[in-house]
Amino acid sequence: MIVEVHQLKRQGFTVSAIARKCELSRTTVYEYLEMDLEEAYEWVNKLKTRKRKLDPYRADILSWLKEHPDLSASQISDWLEERCHFKGVGDSTVRTYVKELREEYHIPKTLSYRSYEAVEELPKGQQMQVDFGEMNVETAEGKTTKLYVIAFVLSHSRFKYAVWQEHPFTTRDVIRCHEKAFEFYGGMTEEIVYDQDKLMIVSENGGDILYTEEFQAYRQQRGFRIYLCRAADPESKGKIENVVKFIKGNFAKNRIFHQLETWNEQCLAWLERKGNYQVHNTIKKRPVDVFALEKPHLRKVSSLLSFESNHVSSITRTVHKDNIIKFRSNRYSVPLGTYKPGGDNTVCLRIVEDRLIIEKNHGEEPLAIHLLSKGKGQLIKNTNHGRDRTKGIAAYMETVRESFEDGAKVQRFLDEIHHRYPRYIRDQLQILQKTIKGFSPYIQQALDVCMEKALWSANDFRDVAKHLAETRAHEEPDVQSIAQSVSPNYKEKAAVRELQGYLKILGGA
Repeated sequence: MIVEVHQLKRQGFTVSAIARKCELSRTTVYEYLEMDLEEAYEWVNKLKTRKRKLDPYRADILSWLKEHPDLSASQISDWLEERCHFKGVGDSTVRTYVKELREEYHIPKTLSYRSYEAVEELPKGQQMQVDFGEMNVETAEGKTTKLYVIAFVLSHSRFKYAVWQEHPFTTRDVIRCHEKAFEFYGGMTEEIVYDQDKLMIVSENGGDILYTEEFQAYRQQRGFRIYLCRAADPESKGKIENVVKFIKGNFAKNRIFHQLETWNEQCLAWLERKGNYQVHNTIKKRPVDVFALEKPHLRKVSSLLSFESNHVSSITRTVHKDNIIKFRSNRYSVPLGTYKPGGDNTVCLRIVEDRLIIEKNHGEEPLAIHLLSKGKGQLIKNTNHGRDRTKGIAAYMETVRESFEDGAKVQRFLDEIHHRYPRYIRDQLQILQKTIKGFSPYIQQALDVCMEKALWSANDFRDVAKHLAETRAHEEPDVQSIAQSVSPNYKEKAAVRELQGYLKILGGA
């Protein structure tokens, strides 16, 4: 380019003509004309070797692109801020850097396009648009789960809000999320734009729209107008469609899902950091700045509707197989046995002052009441919700003891086992019970041997009893009768012990 500028100058072109022909600014043309070829080579080489702001994060960006080739430069810019705490660079610099990395390492990106018709901007506080989305995301365990999102955007300022959940939205979920959105915005608009969703709309009915019963009651109580999109009319809600696409493509794509509360917290942080802070391509302003001017024009709303109060069961959680529910990044216990494999494991939550009340159905006897934790990642567990690990042991020992003639001797044997294997006493008793069932004629003799040789283990008792049964089988001709008295467990292969150990026990060489 520098050589071409010099050639055009020698051919008689003016600086303005050279700038137009080479698509350069006149300042740049003057700089190039002041350079000779040697200075130009030095300058170009300096550009190639200079340090760039993103060079320290080159390996991170490259690994992200290789793992997720569909990443956008905007999402990489957000990841740099979220994961590397680096934000001292403009979006255009990130785009250029990412483009160069894609070209250098041949990592192409597939782009999709959709045509929209431009519409006029709306006044402050007039309109909000609402739409839904769903997306499969990867979990921390390497599996895939589907999440559902409802998104809101103020048409004037483009200020966004979103709520995610793990099950498809119901009408109550929609109403609950509206209330959260009004609280987030600090008010509501005169009009809300919806698609023809069956959660809210039954039929267009030639313009006399029929709403679902719950949503009709909510709409009348809140008093907002509804603008319903016609079929095949994406332009009328293009703003919210772009928002849903932005949330899914910039926030959720390639993000690992741990739990719902954390996911929603991360989404709010992303909105504050990126979604509402980044300059909007259409209005060329940051939504957060425009929203500050729009907020006074929103209609004030009450803190909580009586309609919502009567339907607190909309706050639900799923009981996990370890009998806990997750709420606000913490785990709360429910009584053992609440989780039913293949059954309905949904419970309802209520918050009363500083307590979390867990009910199977609203209005029923609470399953659990916990103090709300102010921390994160904690397990809050009632002492009566776990298994009483001492309950049943005494009865289990009594059952084993009844199978022996000498109760005092077997009691001492059981006490020694309990003392030596406190964590495995249930397993030890289970081995004893199977041995009693499988080798009943030999258990008293096996007990005498174990007591004499100080073999304080159910496994030793089983081995001795089995040895006695095998010895008796070889001595007696009627092997079939002995086999019939032995449990099928007799055929199982026991753990093989070293012969030297038995010789030492029995006093051999």
